[in-house]
Amino acid sequence: MIYKIYYQETKDRNPKREQTHSLYIEADDAVIARRLVEQNTPYNIEFVQELDEKHLAYEKENADFKLAEF
Repeated sequence: MIYKIYYQETKDRNPKREQTHSLYIEADDAVIARRLVEQNTPYNIEFVQELDEKHLAYEKENADFKLAEF
C-alpha cells in the first residue's frame, strides 16, 4: 500500500497548517509506515493516510509525487 504522511519538519515547535509537508511511502500497513518515518527522520508526524487507487492516481497527476525510500 502507498501512504501519504503529513508532517512538520521539527518536533520543537507547535504544528501549523501552513508548515505541514507530505511524503509518500510504500509499506504493508500504517503502523509500519509511521515507524519507518519515525526511525529515519526527525519529523513530527501529524497524520498517516492510506491512499486508495483513485486518490493515488490524483496524487500522481497533481502533486510532486515521489516515493520516499528508507
